Amino acid sequence: MSDYILRVKEISKSFSGVQALDNIHFDLKKGEVHALMGENGAGKSTFMKILIGLVSPDSGEVLLEGENLVGSNVHQTLKKGISMIHQEILIIPELTVAQNIFLGREREVSGKSGMLSGWLNDAGINQRAATLLDRMGVSIAPKTKMRHLSVAQMQMVEIAKAISNNAKVIIMDEPTSAISDKEVATLFQIIRDLQAQGVSIIYISHKMDEIFRISDTITVLRDGKYMGTRAARDLDHNALIAMMVGREIDQMFPEATRPVGQEILSVHNLGKAGKFSNISFNVKSGEILGLAGLMGAGRTEIARAIFGLDGWDEGEISIKKAPLRARTPREAIERGVGYVSEDRKGLGFIPRMSVKDNITLSSINSHRKGGFIDTHSEQSAAEKMIADLKIKTAGAGQHVTYLSGGNQQKVVIGKVLLASPEIIILDEPTRGVDVGAKFEIYKLIRSLADQGMAIIMISSELPEILGLSDRILVLSKGKQTALLSKAEATQELIMRHAVA
Repeated sequence: MSDYILRVKEISKSFSGVQALDNIHFDLKKGEVHALMGENGAGKSTFMKILIGLVSPDSGEVLLEGENLVGSNVHQTLKKGISMIHQEILIIPELTVAQNIFLGREREVSGKSGMLSGWLNDAGINQRAATLLDRMGVSIAPKTKMRHLSVAQMQMVEIAKAISNNAKVIIMDEPTSAISDKEVATLFQIIRDLQAQGVSIIYISHKMDEIFRISDTITVLRDGKYMGTRAARDLDHNALIAMMVGREIDQMFPEATRPVGQEILSVHNLGKAGKFSNISFNVKSGEILGLAGLMGAGRTEIARAIFGLDGWDEGEISIKKAPLRARTPREAIERGVGYVSEDRKGLGFIPRMSVKDNITLSSINSHRKGGFIDTHSEQSAAEKMIADLKIKTAGAGQHVTYLSGGNQQKVVIGKVLLASPEIIILDEPTRGVDVGAKFEIYKLIRSLADQGMAIIMISSELPEILGLSDRILVLSKGKQTALLSKAEATQELIMRHAVA
């Protein structure tokens, strides 16, 4: 009997003459965690859509325990044993946790009495959900409506849904993008339990530390082509990056080229009831201040207070010694504050608007002549920003929704930069961005600092915080627990203060 549960042979797929996948091979063993790696545009999404029956390949085979699944639809593929946890959480907010987990399969899990009476046995469904969540170590009440859950809790429900299908193969696409370190540890324990039961996992993530923590095997795609499969223990970060991008990235985090200057932002004893208290720090021209801490530590809440998105109860904020009490983002922008939200798709850009319109959105008043928009001025400003930030797009008129994650993030940063800020707050600037695009964004952030901008960077990735920050402010449960210099900061020291 074969050790492989899934074998993919010579899969190719093109769209409108563009080759998305070219002769791809992929073998998955029973009980294996197999990472699929590649930059945005490498073909990972198309490959996953073929595996779950959403897209049919032009040629090749997808063999699950020897049965060719090519031609099966999503429902048939799910029944045969392949389930997927999508990066974009797919839930129905007004239904309960239990109803979302067993959506479309209510009668299967409802129990005999429900079927005979013609009514669903809600108590039976809730009990099944409670047992499943308890087995996962997740404390969420099955009767809770999904709209009341945090994004992290929604992600755990999505994982429970996949497990409930009794899947033989579970595809996890960026499963930790919106969950805390504690929940990541829970997820990894769930994955190990699934492995012990013989379930196989295809794991997709841009977080390389995770890949080496959880994966047995790594397959790399590049530009729709198969680059190779290696045991995780035989690779390191640099070797994996070289496979993904086709070149060595010798210095992932660029060094500063100029000393820091005068103080731009000062925060003194800032507090907001139930969110954070006694927060004090400053940021200077040319400096990158990293904000580190676990989810819920108060990092984003502080950023939103500075930018005028949320109010605050006590303390002082000053820009160049002059008090700032922004009640709206517009007031903050006028005082020289820029903010790039962690929610790129929800708050960063308008998907169906063009690259040009998104970039000029915050500075449109500077392109007015009388009561009209100077379209030539607007176009010139957008094109210059596209060139300066090296945004890969078919043109300024292309809709942002069709760009890669890294280029979407550059559009959001470009929109903020056109307002000429003196300080910019970057909240999770590389979330959901591949390693090649991360490198480009790191260079951009350091370049902005070298030009004299003051930068606050919030990140959940400690290598990113350590690699880019000149100083690091550590938060825990809304309190400031440390302010570390670059020289003294280590992952262990940051974590010690983050859980204090």
